[in-house]
Amino acid sequence: MSNIYLGYHFTVTPKELGSEILIAELGEKPFESFIETELGFVAYVQKDLWFEAILDDIFVLQSDEFTISYSIEEIDQVNWNEEWEKNFEPIEVDGKCHVRAPFHSKTDAEFDIIIEPKMSFGTGHHETTHMMIQHLLETDVTGLKTLDMGCGTAILAILAEMKGAKPIDAVDIDNWCYLNSIENAERNHCTEISVYEGDAALLSGKKYDLIIANINRNILLNDMSYYVDCLNKNGILLLSGFYTEDIPFIDAACTEKGLTYSKQFERNNWVSLKYVN
Repeated sequence: MSNIYLGYHFTVTPKELGSEILIAELGEKPFESFIETELGFVAYVQKDLWFEAILDDIFVLQSDEFTISYSIEEIDQVNWNEEWEKNFEPIEVDGKCHVRAPFHSKTDAEFDIIIEPKMSFGTGHHETTHMMIQHLLETDVTGLKTLDMGCGTAILAILAEMKGAKPIDAVDIDNWCYLNSIENAERNHCTEISVYEGDAALLSGKKYDLIIANINRNILLNDMSYYVDCLNKNGILLLSGFYTEDIPFIDAACTEKGLTYSKQFERNNWVSLKYVN
């Protein structure tokens, strides 16, 4: 297989939601890495795996809700570290948590997390991850048996361990996320995190004191009964991955199963909710 790549430079409006949907659809194709840009993102595919109709059935490209354009360039031997170094800036949350790539300098933040994000979601830049970090920073998780559902890069599981949670299960249905989570857990010297590849069916018979689920509205609603069945008495459920207008649906699914609303964060119309059993 050659090392020649095609880079699709997408311009997306509105950027956040359109990019999220488009990346999810492209993830079903041979595209293997996505790098955010000011106006959208670049998607990379090996030229040997490319085919003429690769974008023909991408639903969001036909949607009137988004304006999406793109150009294509051929690239010889993409250096992913170099690409991330150009595009991935470290972030800080509430002055306590610093999220950086391996090539960034260490800071004196209380929680210093190293993430090699590549094509996984969960670098801390997206509003939903940022808010989930905020919830964890203000929650005493010491000794809590924890589930990070839809773990992506395992950034939330890593922070939970740094704050004393244990043991921790990190689950994602995507193989790349599964492998990336293992890599990031090792990079941050985590010893309490077990990573699993699969969906909510893996949760049968398990119990947790803290469940973190940063996915999307439809999956959260579909799997809510799994989460509640797994949550111990007085356990905490942290949810994100949806918008302000989705709150009534999420809240109804939680309260009808006996959970009590506790708190929420909002950033740019994205929401993160906290419930207690």
